[in-house]
Amino acid sequence: MYIYEQADWPRFRWGERKLLAALAEVRHLQGRLLGRMQALGFSLRTEAALQTLTQDVVKTSEIEGQQLDRQQVRSSIARRMGVDLGGLLWRDPQTNRGIFSTPDPRRIPAAPVRATLD
Repeated sequence: MYIYEQADWPRFRWGERKLLAALAEVRHLQGRLLGRMQALGFSLRTEAALQTLTQDVVKTSEIEGQQLDRQQVRSSIARRMGVDLGGLLWRDPQTNRGIFSTPDPRRIPAAPVRATLD
């Protein structure tokens, strides 16, 4: 079930203590993951970023009711990142629209994105 399918969407309710504990755990695990990623070679970090971005685009498209070919998405993102996968797949305009609706993977901000809730 997607979040927008819940009956009380978009009225969110949460327990601050429970949420903060979960966020602290996620932040801790994120730090451990980043530490491990830094120990990896460039090619493994690039592959991990490529897999993550591919998954993000495919899942976002599913939420919007579109089915994109995972290999085409991967190829388009790799091309955009400047990564040579050793072969080009057929370019689908729908796939490229999905790719270009996501942030440019070469320009990931160094500082975290902050949002405020009113």
